Amino acid sequence: MKRRLFLIRHGAPEGAWGGDLADPGLSALGRAQARAAAGRLAGPLLLVSSPMRRCRETAAPAEQTLGLQARIEPRVSEVQAPAGTEDRRAWLAENFPWADGVGRRTWRTLSPGLHDWRAHVLAAAKTIDMDTAIFTHFIAINAIVGAALGREETIVCRPDHASITELAVEDGALRLIGLGVEMNNGEVR
Repeated sequence: MKRRLFLIRHGAPEGAWGGDLADPGLSALGRAQARAAAGRLAGPLLLVSSPMRRCRETAAPAEQTLGLQARIEPRVSEVQAPAGTEDRRAWLAENFPWADGVGRRTWRTLSPGLHDWRAHVLAAAKTIDMDTAIFTHFIAINAIVGAALGREETIVCRPDHASITELAVEDGALRLIGLGVEMNNGEVR
């Protein structure tokens, strides 16, 4: 059965991932981006969200617009740095380099824990049985899009905040239909 999968990156957060806030909510800009993204979604859709606050807040306008409640799905949550990692932003940049001109990493060069995380993200995407909007994160979107393209790089796209990437899922296979708006510069937050 063919279904559409919309991956919505969370809106701009009030703080950087790995910064002082462990689970930041949306900034004023992020709330405006979430409202705009909700206006681009049309039902019938299942709404699914990462448990992280910035994703739940991005999903909220779509919940109101569509009269639905997003199901919280831990498998589409943010990638986690290993316990004891002091500088999470440096860890993120090392394992998932996104800046132009920086050498790319592949999934096979990463730790088994990251392979497991990726497998969970892909299982969540491949097993949804109706048209679905997933409110998720930069790296999770890259894991799913990379699988759809048959690519092993950890970063294959740079989805901007509240961008919507569309895929088709049929018989457990992912196919990219269209990338959302991409970031021009800046750090992943």
